[in-house]
Amino acid sequence: MESVSLLEQLPARPEPDTVFEAFASWAEERGLTLYPHQEEALIEAVSGGNVVLNTPTGSGKSLVAAGALFAALSRDECAFYTAPIKALVSEKFFDLCAVFGTDNVGMMTGDASVNADAPIVCCTAEVLANIALRDGADADIGTVVMDEFHFYAEPDRGWAWQVPLLELPQAQFLLMSATLGDVSRFEEDLTRRTGRSTAVVASAERPVPLYYSYSKTPLHETLEGLLEGREAPIYIVHFTQAQAVERAQSLTSINMCTRAEKDAIAKEIGNFRFTTKFGKNLSRYVRHGIGVHHAGMLPKYRRLVERLAQAGLLKVICGTDTLGVGVNVPIRTVLFTALSKYDGTKVRRLSAREFHQIAGRAGRAGFDTVGNVVAQAPEHVIENEKALAKVGDDPKKRRKVVRKKAPEGFVGWDQSTFEKLIAASPEPLKSRFKVSNAMLLSVIARPGDCFAAMRHLLTDNHDDRPRQRKHISEAIAIYRSLIDGGIVEKLEEPDGDGRTARLTVDLQPDFALNQPLSTFALAALELLDRASPTYPLDVLTIVEATLDDPRQILGAQLNKARGEAVAQMKADGIEYEERMERLEEIEYPKPLEELLDHAYEVYRRGHPWVGDHPLRPKSVARDLYERAMTFTEYVSFYELARSEGLVLRYLANAYKAVSQTVPEDAKTEELHDLIEWLGELVRQVDSSLLDEWEQLTNPEEDEEPQAAQEERQRPVTANTRAFRVLVRNEMFRRVELSALRRYVELGRLDGEDGWDAEEWEEALEEYFSEHDTVGTGPDARGPKMLSIEEDGEHAVWRVRQAFEDPEGDLDWGISAEVDLTASDEEGRAVLHVTDVGRM
Repeated sequence: MESVSLLEQLPARPEPDTVFEAFASWAEERGLTLYPHQEEALIEAVSGGNVVLNTPTGSGKSLVAAGALFAALSRDECAFYTAPIKALVSEKFFDLCAVFGTDNVGMMTGDASVNADAPIVCCTAEVLANIALRDGADADIGTVVMDEFHFYAEPDRGWAWQVPLLELPQAQFLLMSATLGDVSRFEEDLTRRTGRSTAVVASAERPVPLYYSYSKTPLHETLEGLLEGREAPIYIVHFTQAQAVERAQSLTSINMCTRAEKDAIAKEIGNFRFTTKFGKNLSRYVRHGIGVHHAGMLPKYRRLVERLAQAGLLKVICGTDTLGVGVNVPIRTVLFTALSKYDGTKVRRLSAREFHQIAGRAGRAGFDTVGNVVAQAPEHVIENEKALAKVGDDPKKRRKVVRKKAPEGFVGWDQSTFEKLIAASPEPLKSRFKVSNAMLLSVIARPGDCFAAMRHLLTDNHDDRPRQRKHISEAIAIYRSLIDGGIVEKLEEPDGDGRTARLTVDLQPDFALNQPLSTFALAALELLDRASPTYPLDVLTIVEATLDDPRQILGAQLNKARGEAVAQMKADGIEYEERMERLEEIEYPKPLEELLDHAYEVYRRGHPWVGDHPLRPKSVARDLYERAMTFTEYVSFYELARSEGLVLRYLANAYKAVSQTVPEDAKTEELHDLIEWLGELVRQVDSSLLDEWEQLTNPEEDEEPQAAQEERQRPVTANTRAFRVLVRNEMFRRVELSALRRYVELGRLDGEDGWDAEEWEEALEEYFSEHDTVGTGPDARGPKMLSIEEDGEHAVWRVRQAFEDPEGDLDWGISAEVDLTASDEEGRAVLHVTDVGRM
């Protein structure tokens, strides 16, 4: 598809009829015949009306969105396209670039801003909401397309889907979702606010009809029946990641693929590298025709599963409901393992919206003629049915069968539950409006009467009167705190721009659009001593404290810390009751907590809006560095294999934040080394996270096909600065183990090179006969303790790591050779110890 082909269709006279005809012709040239509901929606869109597009999954909503954007460009208007998650925003960005050309499409996610002045901007809902608060009716926005609009009802984020409807009366709206429920109030509300007609398009028949069935046979039998009936690909839906992986493992006993199909899978996988423990398991699953898909996976593994599925090579995918959020994978059958889920608070039955969102993935247009949705009965019910079937119809025998009871706390379902969900329309969307410091500051900063603007927001939102009164009280309290803090002052007379109050401070550029605590991080850097050997890690700690908490990682750190503490307390003979009391005091690592908490409180007095975003001291990237571990070792150490994707995303976010937030004049050589190390570590595990970000921030560079990106691997030695840090970490890891006299662990590392536990013990005991300790503090791991001699001719580095001894002689240490070729093959620093002793 040519990148500007659609824009070439722009008519000289952009009348609604000619715009519609031009777009329909463009679609027809690509073999896309418009469905009646698409025609209806597009006619309304090109005529300038609002559209609520409430049609099933696979019914072509994306094509309607493209038509609405085309109409906006024909009117020379700016248009915004919102999606609920950053991954979908970037996916849509690339899709629209292919249709409208890269010059005409921009993106804003908070992480990256690309071509933000383009006539079409893809962004998260929060970005658009904050622009709406900042500029209101003066915003240069003519058309707004809001995809997955059912996120309006999300408890924490729903406000961002509502604010644009309240604050952009000049805009034309296209609201899209397959699961909106009753939208009559949106129809009336949009018409009242924008003065435009609003059409609800919801009568579309599903292009691929769904057939529903309820299964009382064990899942293996259900699955075998579906495979025999050629109903694959089958998506088996679980509501925990652990269950999804366990299911994939259990299904490897079924021979799902022919030899030819397995060969086709192997060919498609090609040189793809499975670099982690989970990845090696996934390699085994996919070669059996079984995929796994959940949010805890590395992105490259999820994309591989999606690619294999799109090629029609996977018979089964075991996953969570993540596939229900916009992932374009052809699925013929959706198989529910349960109709209840834990929602973070309690176990409950699925809502009608959740059920239809997941079930709607079955049967994709262009792939299938029908789709199937199957729900499994609860396991104990299936076992009881099996036991009853064995005794036949004899009433006496049936009465004697001991029926298995449901597990404790089980929230059950049955066939009637399934039938009710099928028949039920999605629940009406519930308003989630909320007030924040950032909201008030954005409204006060814009021209005009801020009191009237806030009164409009607080009394004309979608909440009922009692909740509106609560919002008014919250807004008054925030306003008074801003006045008391000297951040805002009320004006006796309106100024030249009609302002009735003004800010006494300058908000940072793109206020509330990017990392909200970035300015605090910049201020906190002034508290650090650049001459300190811990300065680079302390900078990283400040940045980490501004990032969202990765709860699974912090929970694993806490469990590990408590486990180690219990073992030590038992060894020390501490009684049970006291152990339990002491355990309550143990937390996951929080470096600089006291300093940061105090600095945050001081900063908040002058910048009260940061109170919307609590500081979160923690150590993940720093912890990884200080432990001198590889990514795989770190994941294994904390038993995070099922969440390795979350670990990597956090590290990638930390890398982006420290790269973007810290000014160049605050970056020492050692900090540059640490930043390079962190970026290279992420890239070696899964380059897609950073490659995409860097491609977005440097769009001029040549693009490479996605499959090629996933299969190629940049040599780990290519980034010399980062590789030096990897080598330093490997050497220092041996220093730390030497300090603890952990000879067995040292032997595991270097036994193949002749340095087993006995060799290490013999060498180090000679050291300890002269010195009491081996230093492991910041100075001990500093660059002056490591010497590197590069031998390019033989592709090796000869390195020497000195021990920091109490007397400061620095006359003992570890020598090793670094094999550059092996390092590139394995994606890590591969070294061979050659000597431990006096230098």
